[in-house]
Amino acid sequence: MNVSPKAIEMIKHHEGVRFKPYQCPAKLWTIGVGHVLYPNQIKILLAERGAYALHTEDNRTFTKEEVDGILRADLDRFERGVERFCPVPLTQGMFDGLVSFSFNVGLGTLQRSTLRQKLLRGDKEGAAEELLKYCMAAGKVLRGLQTRRIDERRLFLS
Repeated sequence: MNVSPKAIEMIKHHEGVRFKPYQCPAKLWTIGVGHVLYPNQIKILLAERGAYALHTEDNRTFTKEEVDGILRADLDRFERGVERFCPVPLTQGMFDGLVSFSFNVGLGTLQRSTLRQKLLRGDKEGAAEELLKYCMAAGKVLRGLQTRRIDERRLFLS
C-alpha cells in the first residue's frame, strides 16, 4: 500500500517544506520535508552539531522535483515500516494516518506504542484515540502537535 496524495499534502502542511538547507532545532542539516541530509550528524553531541559544515554541493536551492523525490524515498521507508509493524487489514485512511504519525515520531515509537497493540487486537477506535496522546515535546503540550494528531486521527478514521 502507498500513502495517498491527500496524506502527503497533510504531512507537508504539518512538517513544512524548505528548498534551502537549514539546521533544525536539533542542529541537524535538513532539507525538504524534514529530511536529515547527514544521518551521521545524529551521532555528534548536540553542542557540537552547530559546527558541522554544510557540504558545498548541498549549499543551494533544491527544486520542487528534488524535494518531492526525497520525500517519496523517505515515505517508502515509513510505508514499509507500517506494513511490517501493523500486519492487519488497514483502510487507506488508517494507513495514511499511521504513516504520517510514524514519519513524525519514528517507527520505533510506533513499534512500542499502545496504539499498535490496540490495532493488532482489532481495537481500531482505541488505536485512533491513542494518536491524541502524542502531542508533547520536552514535557510540554504543543498546539501544533495537537492539531497534527487530530488530523491524523480524522484521516485514520476516514
